[in-house]
Amino acid sequence: MRTRREAGLLKARALASLRSAATAFNGMHDDGRTCQVLRDLQHAFEMLLKAALVQRRVSVFDKKVGIAIGFEKCVNLACEHLQLTADQAGTLRAIDALRDDEQHWMGALPEGLLYLHVRAGFTLFDDILQRVFQERLSSHLPHRVLPISSEPPRDIQLLIDEEYNQIAQLLTPGRRRTAEALIRIRSLLAMESHLGDGARVSAKDVDQVQQQIRKGKARDEVFPELEKLQSDVAGDGLMVSVRISKTEGMPVRLVSGDEDVPAAALREVDRQQRFHWSVAQLAERCNLSQPRCLALRRYLKIDDDPTMAYEFVFGAQRHRRYSDKADKLLRQSTAEVDMDKIWDEYGPKRSSKRRLSARELRQRSP
Repeated sequence: MRTRREAGLLKARALASLRSAATAFNGMHDDGRTCQVLRDLQHAFEMLLKAALVQRRVSVFDKKVGIAIGFEKCVNLACEHLQLTADQAGTLRAIDALRDDEQHWMGALPEGLLYLHVRAGFTLFDDILQRVFQERLSSHLPHRVLPISSEPPRDIQLLIDEEYNQIAQLLTPGRRRTAEALIRIRSLLAMESHLGDGARVSAKDVDQVQQQIRKGKARDEVFPELEKLQSDVAGDGLMVSVRISKTEGMPVRLVSGDEDVPAAALREVDRQQRFHWSVAQLAERCNLSQPRCLALRRYLKIDDDPTMAYEFVFGAQRHRRYSDKADKLLRQSTAEVDMDKIWDEYGPKRSSKRRLSARELRQRSP
């Protein structure tokens, strides 16, 4: 296949960062190693996603400000245009969240979990490269530079359990290791991005988890979301591949901020990141006028679903925004429903009789 010029340049940058991540992972020095690995791996994926989107003729520039979009927007567009699965998007968001803590504050990802995420990253990089460009990663990198470890990849649940127990020991009264424990908590919270919308870890999140661990709560009570993660390992040696996915897990319920529930249930989510589609954008993406899009939203009861719609209040102004779930449902429905019938039943009511009466009243006024 023919690669577009800009896509080829972006792909080359992605491969350069991936090589740098592999070199840092296999390096002899530990100082700054984890930060460099995650930083280069995240940059490699941002460049690869942009290369793939450009190859598919999808714009990667923000129309309002004219600059290139960020990582989270790349992931959202990749889900739409590159058939990225929820599990694959979760892997990318987790790598980004882990990198964010390492680069902007402090992280403490244990070696086993670092290796698992890096291997999962290389596996996913190869999947995207093959899907969009019909190329394999092995054709760009010699096998000797792929991330290697003296230990084979272990089950992710076992690794999380070990890390949780280590944190509990650090928080034991008299140990004076709280600062180290808080850094490790941040890394586990960042891993919840595998299952959500990539919410950033806040100091409040970390403090809530610390309090729950000090109370002796079990790991599945404090981190119920992490119970859903599973790792699938295939192959061996240099050819091992890792894919991190999620199971159904236990149901999740919404709670108010003052309820006495496990800390992870109180996790703060950036709603502006989750609900980022405006009314006008939804209508444009569905090739509908805004009134007809409103009728379809009413038919699908989108505005009544808290997972699809949210109203932001800024002083006296109110702005309703929508999630990717709403966008996907609307676009699917336009090809399946009779819009004329929906318009007749759910469209804005025309009241020409009322307008005529008002006109007659004005005519009769002196």
